[in-house]
Amino acid sequence: MFSLLTVGCWGLYGAFLHTGQVSMGDPVNGRYKAFLCVGLAYFLTAVVAPFAMLVIKGASWSFTAKGVSWSILAGIVGAVGAFGVLLAFGAKGTPAVVMSIVFAGAPVLNAIYSLILHPPAGGWQKLPLPFILGIVLAAAGGCLVSYYKPAPAASTKPTVAAASGMNSAPARPTEPQ
Repeated sequence: MFSLLTVGCWGLYGAFLHTGQVSMGDPVNGRYKAFLCVGLAYFLTAVVAPFAMLVIKGASWSFTAKGVSWSILAGIVGAVGAFGVLLAFGAKGTPAVVMSIVFAGAPVLNAIYSLILHPPAGGWQKLPLPFILGIVLAAAGGCLVSYYKPAPAASTKPTVAAASGMNSAPARPTEPQ
């Protein structure tokens, strides 16, 4: 159930983030402004909420150095990844393509990293074929979505010249009679 919560939130994350970036109305710095807002949201969600839960549950305030180090590293990796999403949007990537690459590539990387940390019984040659196919299909899916992305709909917004009733082409001088 919690995994589905994550799928829902992360599935909308890129589209919401892109909308926030564009809505800043600042083509040069909009992505940094959006990331600043993401940081504020992370503070509220990842600092205030767990702090309250620890207080409510009467938790011990002792932390191990290893636990703190790995948790901070995870936070840095997550934040850098979120910033990478914004940079991809700034490089004209669309949410559909950027997030498809992210969400196709991330499980592949996670599977490989996890296998390195915890090799399967009998070694890599004992990996089940459906597992290998799943990794290949995830990577192929990201490539296919990126390569065959649908073209955007034609803009229905009138141009500034058309909206003002002016012709964008320069007027031709009339010929003398």
